Amino acid sequence: MGTLVGHVAPGFAFLLLGLWHLFNHVKLHLLHPNSYTSSPWFPTSKIRYIELFLIMVGSSISISMELFIGPERHQPFDPDGTIPSNHLHNFEHSAISMTFFVYAVFAILLDKTAPKAQYDLTQFLGAVAFAQQLLLFHLHSADHMGVEGQYHLLLQSAIVVCLATTLMGIGMPKSFMVSFVRSLSIVFQGVWLILMGYMLWTPGLISKGCFLHLEEGHQVVRCSSEEALHRAKSLVNLQFSWFLVVISIFAVTFYMVLAKFYGERVEYSTLTGEESLREDSDDVEFQKKSRVGDTQSFVQLGKVHSTVHIER
Repeated sequence: MGTLVGHVAPGFAFLLLGLWHLFNHVKLHLLHPNSYTSSPWFPTSKIRYIELFLIMVGSSISISMELFIGPERHQPFDPDGTIPSNHLHNFEHSAISMTFFVYAVFAILLDKTAPKAQYDLTQFLGAVAFAQQLLLFHLHSADHMGVEGQYHLLLQSAIVVCLATTLMGIGMPKSFMVSFVRSLSIVFQGVWLILMGYMLWTPGLISKGCFLHLEEGHQVVRCSSEEALHRAKSLVNLQFSWFLVVISIFAVTFYMVLAKFYGERVEYSTLTGEESLREDSDDVEFQKKSRVGDTQSFVQLGKVHSTVHIER
């Protein structure tokens, strides 16, 4: 993953997945505002599990690239069977991909068997995938102090939001905003990974005073002075802030456009035949009681009038 393609490719995968979820959640909420319920994944009419199949394919490609295609010897081990230090990050990245693969596989199995806790368990596995991603990026064996480390630090904030909203979705499946923010955080994660790929491995885009340097088999950004490093990190922070504003504007605009296209339909709850009959019976009973009450009140009023007349 420590290359331009290694960041841009998974970045596009997260971006497309986030946009797919954002579109479907907004559409579902606009069409069914009163009965909206979140979904961890969305089937299609032609191929029900296309989203999950693509996650499995993407994860498999990522694992193959990290462990078999990327390494010079097409395997990540030393001759004595140990893991060399320059391939530790390959195993970290492949572990993340493996977790998303497991999520997709069990999401299909849970949908086929349909247990009572299907939704909760699927969300739980999604949360495990994001937790694994957060853990391994936080404890990443790659550079933590330089420019790349600053990009990874800010990436973790997007992953935290993904993890938190996925866990919140277990207890609040009817909350549209939880699903909306989770979809946006996946979009942001994809956009940030794409930006990382270009900004860290395109020489012309590297911050002034910094340069690419080959270390332990892969290129990393190094700066010539503390001032240059501080400037580079500050620019990374600014990029994050700018992208946060842009994606927020995009999200609200996207919702407004879809709201005009689909419109909000008012949902009416229809009574079943049994409920309608019960309601009619209650109305008849109420009318009978009202008539009896009126008769009793009239008789009591007559008695009071007669008593007053006799006393006079």
